[in-house]
Formats: sequence, structure tokens, C-alpha cells
Amino acid sequence: MIYAGKAIHVQMHDHQLAKLTFDLKDQSVNKLNAATLVELQQAISVLTDASSVKGLMLTSAKSSFIVGADITEFLHFFNTEEQELIDANMQVNATFSALEDLPIPTVSLINGLALGGGFEVCLSTDYRIMVSDAKVGLPEVKLGIFPGWGGTVRLPRLIGLDNAIEWICGGQEKKSAMALKDGAVDAVVAVDELLEAGAHLLNQCIAGDLDYKTKRAVKMAKLSLGPMEQMMAFETAKGFVAAKAGPHYPSPMAAIKTIQKHAGMSRDKALAAEAKGFAKMAQTPVAANLVGIFLADQYLKRTVKDLAPKAAKVEQVAVLGAGIMGGGIAYQSAFKGVPIVMKDITEAAIQLGLDEATDILQKHISRGQMKPAQMAKVLNNIRPTLNYADVTQVDLVVEAVVENPKVKGMVLSEVEGHVKDSAVITSNTSTISIDLLAQSLKHPNRFCGMHFFNPVHKMPLVEVIRGTKTSDETIATTVAYANAIGKKPIVVNDCPGFFVNRVLFPYFGGFGILLEQGIDFVHIDKLMERFGWPMGPAYLLDVVGIDTAHHCQAVMAEGFPDRMAGQGEAAVDLMFKEQRYGQKNKLGFYTYEKDKKGRLQKHLDESLSAKLAGLCTNAVTLSDEQIIDYMMIPLCLEVARCLEENIIATPAEADLALIYGIGFPPFLGGALKYMDTISLQTFCEKADVLASVSPLYLVPAQMRTMAAQGETFYGKLQPAN
Repeated sequence: MIYAGKAIHVQMHDHQLAKLTFDLKDQSVNKLNAATLVELQQAISVLTDASSVKGLMLTSAKSSFIVGADITEFLHFFNTEEQELIDANMQVNATFSALEDLPIPTVSLINGLALGGGFEVCLSTDYRIMVSDAKVGLPEVKLGIFPGWGGTVRLPRLIGLDNAIEWICGGQEKKSAMALKDGAVDAVVAVDELLEAGAHLLNQCIAGDLDYKTKRAVKMAKLSLGPMEQMMAFETAKGFVAAKAGPHYPSPMAAIKTIQKHAGMSRDKALAAEAKGFAKMAQTPVAANLVGIFLADQYLKRTVKDLAPKAAKVEQVAVLGAGIMGGGIAYQSAFKGVPIVMKDITEAAIQLGLDEATDILQKHISRGQMKPAQMAKVLNNIRPTLNYADVTQVDLVVEAVVENPKVKGMVLSEVEGHVKDSAVITSNTSTISIDLLAQSLKHPNRFCGMHFFNPVHKMPLVEVIRGTKTSDETIATTVAYANAIGKKPIVVNDCPGFFVNRVLFPYFGGFGILLEQGIDFVHIDKLMERFGWPMGPAYLLDVVGIDTAHHCQAVMAEGFPDRMAGQGEAAVDLMFKEQRYGQKNKLGFYTYEKDKKGRLQKHLDESLSAKLAGLCTNAVTLSDEQIIDYMMIPLCLEVARCLEENIIATPAEADLALIYGIGFPPFLGGALKYMDTISLQTFCEKADVLASVSPLYLVPAQMRTMAAQGETFYGKLQPAN
């Protein structure tokens, strides 16, 4: 043994080749935490003096190579002085450069994920070999930063400027075929051939058959492009990336500018320029918010894991109701390998559900993401039926029939009489009380809500709704199933609208109030999209469905009459009476037509403006900032109420639910983080200005107390991450 630590050990592979193995103790994956980086520096120092070692292989003892830096450890650097962050990065760079400068050939043997700092380690070696199902990449832009341990320096010199910009600014994980094509790795082999391939490559270097020194020198030198080529490449990239990233996510553009700045520098100077650019980006609010989302997601994964011991095994599922939603649920379950029975009462309805699943799969094939044989396998996991006899052995049921409590109650009662006693029964309701629906069941302890969002295959969130009598085992089983089919399950308690719809409809209420004051809905849509929402409120209502919104609005008004009854309802009522249901009948706030690719495109209907104008009794002029306040304040205050009432457990889960469920702008970190950033006192003052307009703008008592004491949601209420 040449070196032995708690995360790294180095030993001889044969008489001249050494093997440095990453194996972080008591962890399922390798991460570059502070201790690992110290050990890496120590191991490289030992290897520098080991004259018997003629070549070095970097390997992993785990199923992944290195998944990246340990964000939880390095987060505190983001709040330090800029120079301290620069110094920390340069210390890591010194270690990676020492690896790169070893007087022997080196190769990284990538057996699984090598992401972020994990891939930057690989870039520091002379060669990289990966197995066919491994993935590599630099995803830092997703955290509002960019690679800071040599990624922006080595990758452009290795694979070319255009490819490197796409890798760095896109932040995507790259499969082996693409990594090989772009030149980021030198070979792709089967997993059982990886060690042998690495040894063979190093022996070729030692024998002089491969010139590793020339290959290494490319990464040490300036970027090999002339001034004119550089100018054209950088300016073209800036235009494309700026349009794609938008104004709220500055890190991709900052990455390009950093690469441009150090393109004419040799390695060490370029690394210093990268570290300085990284430090500036790491201290932006966007980085803080996106890192916060990442940590919240890690917290959510731990809550799912903590519930797992109480979960029953779910090997087969049934969905009742084979419409668009039922077909989407069937597709999602089948695609993720959990067989599902899809039941309805007519062949036509069954066909509608199968068509939905088939359409999604065919889109995968048309994009080259799936082969026909894989599509057939997924469809074979969906068993259509008209008979309850086919659901007797399922472990979990998702009821997804029409949003009517009587119909749902009847269906739930029927299915309970056919499934086995251990089966969990859930309802994909978006508004109806779980306790109300539970009255139809003999065993309400085995029942909970499982609210999917449309379209099911795209929307990551599933609300798991606990009723008064729901057992812990039922919640755990439902959470485990949602997780198994690739969704983000967040547990909430029962109330009208549960969490997401409860806070969304005050947002729509603010929109309705603006329409009643004569504000143009097109202007509101464009403004809120510039603010960061994926679509404005009018467009969102068209996507949700005006008829659905009309129903939900009534539920909210009945559940919270003191502040939601009569608040901004007139516009939705008008649209409903006019049968302008949105995209589903191609007539809503906008009209819709399919383009050549079959996608719905929205258009203005001039006749609607006059009808909406009839709602306005007292037109006002508002600034853009005031319009944003009208929209955002009711949503944020309702989130605070839900937290206060324990409808949702933590700020992290509340903000994630909004981001995953309705597309709340991620760069703002979520509604509670948004209020923290503004300061609760300032937010209360903004709300107080509008308090006379509607009770939607009344600040809850606990939040006002927190504001007066200078507290924050994440300071006081956030669980330990």
C-alpha cells in the first residue's frame, strides 16, 4: 500500500502501475469533500516521490466515479470574502495541477457518474476511459455558478471551444457516445474491461507508443484559435446562450466571458482568472437561491428515504379512469417499470388512455430517445381492462375519475370491495377533501390523496395528501411508489386545494382583481413572464382549463370565504359562461391553432378585450412593480399561512412544491425565500398598501410577528439540511 486514507487509497496494480482508488468511507457515493481533497493532495505528493511508479490509474470502488463536490461543506464559502473563495479554489487547483504535472502518464477509469468537480479531476489526467453506461458532465450552471476547478480551462483546450461552451453552458450529463465523439474521453469499454484497458493504455505510454506529454501540453497552452476565429466563436456563442439562458440566469454568460478572458493565457494564469470569475458568480443571489433549491431537494430525498422502512412493497398498480390524466399516470408507471392495470367503464375511454401513453412514447421515438422495442415493452406494462376482477391483486390504486365527490366516492367504495386488504387506495384529486372522500371507505386508514400534475410525464411534483385517519404506512407506501416512478413526492395535510392549488388561486385572484381594474391581460402575461414565470396567468389558466379553474375557485371560496370568496372571480366566471375553456377547446383568453409540428400556438382574440372591459368599473393606472405586487403578494401570504397551519411541514418543501408544481421562478428560490430576500418587514409593508383592495392582501399574524422581530422563514423554520 502506497497511501491509505478514509476516502482514498493508492496501491500497486502490478510492478510499474499504481491505482489510486476513491472510496469515501461510510458513504454510498464518492464526493469531493474537504477531507477527500486533503487526502488527494497527500496521495499525489507521495506518488511524486515514488520512483517505482511508472503510470497511474484513477479508479472508484463505488458504482459511481465522483458525483461532484460536497455542496453542503463548501456552501459557507459563498458567504465569505471574495478573496477567501478565490484562495480556496486555487488550493484545489494546485492539487489538480499537481496530478496533471506528475512525471508519469495518468488515466481516469470512469465507471459511473463523473460530474462537476468529479469530472474536473478526470480532466486533470492525460487520458479518460469510460464504460458505456457512465455519464460525465459539468452541471454547475444549474446551481448558478460555473466550473471553478479547471473545467473552463481544460475542457475548451481538450474538445474545442464550441463543444466546451455547449457542455459548460448547457450543464447536461453526457453519455459515453457523445463524450467520445466530442473528444472528452479517449475510449469506451465494457465495465469488466475497464481496468485492463487502462493498464494497456499506460503501458503503451511507457513503451513510447503513445505520446502523453504532447497530449498534456495542449491543456497547458493557450487556446489554439486565432483572434478572428475566437471573436466569431465567442460572439456567436454569447448571442445563442443569452437568448436561451435569459436575463435571470447569468452564470452561462459569465462562463463564456471567463473562457474568453483566459483564452490567451497558459494554464496557471487561466486557472487564476477562472477562480476570480467563479468567486464573483458564487456570491450572487441567484447562486444562493439555486444552491438552496439543490439542498432542499437533498432534504426531500432524505425524507423519502426515512419513510422507506414503513412502506409496503408496490409491484403492481391500478389506475381507475383512463382519460388524459389516467393515461399519463399509466405511462409514467409503465415507463419506470411498475406494471399498471388501467381500468375504465368503456372501450372508448380505455382507448383514450392508451392513445395518451402511445403519443408520449412516439414523441420519444421521434426525438431519438427510445427504440420501438422499448416502446413495446412500456406498453406491455399497461394492462387495459373493463373489469374489477383484474385489479384484485394490485398493491396500490390511483383513482383518477372525474373531479366530482359523489362519483369519486362511488368508485372508491367499489374498488375497496375488490382489492386485497393490504392494498393502498389513493385519489388523484386536485381539490376535494381527503377526509370527505374517506367517508366512502370502510378502511380510511389505507387511503390518502395522490395529486399528480398535468402533463404527468413532464411535471415532477406529486402531492401526497394525509387525511385525518390516514396511517403512516399508507403515506410511506404512496411516497415510495411516487419516488419509484420518478416523481418528487411532498406530503401535505388535508385542506381545500391542499397546498399547491390553495396558494395558486390567490395568485389567480390577484390577476382577476387587476382585470377588474382595467389592466390588459396580455400586458400582465408578458410582465409576469419577464419576471420569471414560464407563462403568464392568462396563458396558465388556458392551460389549466377555465372550467377546471372555475370549479377550483368555487372550492377555494367555500373553504376560505373570508378572503377567497368573490376575490377576482368575475373574469373566470365570464370566461366559463362564454364556454371559453382554454386549450381544451382552443378558445380561452387566447385562441389556439396547431402548427405544422402539431403544437398549439396561441393567438389574440380582439373580441375578448371588449368583454373583459365590461368587468371594469373603476380603471386605474399601475406601474409594473405594482402589478407584480398584486400578483405575487396573495400567493406568498397564502404559503405563509399554510406553513403556519402545518399544511406543509417545512419552508424547503413549500418552496420545492411551488417550483416543481407550478413553475415558480427557481432563481428566486421559492415564495418563502423570495419574501426572506425582500425582508419580511418590507413585504408586510407592501401587502399593507393593498390591504384595502382585498382580504387576499392581509398579512397573517405569525408572519407579522416574525417581521417585527427581524426573523426569516429559513432562519427560524428551516430543518437542518
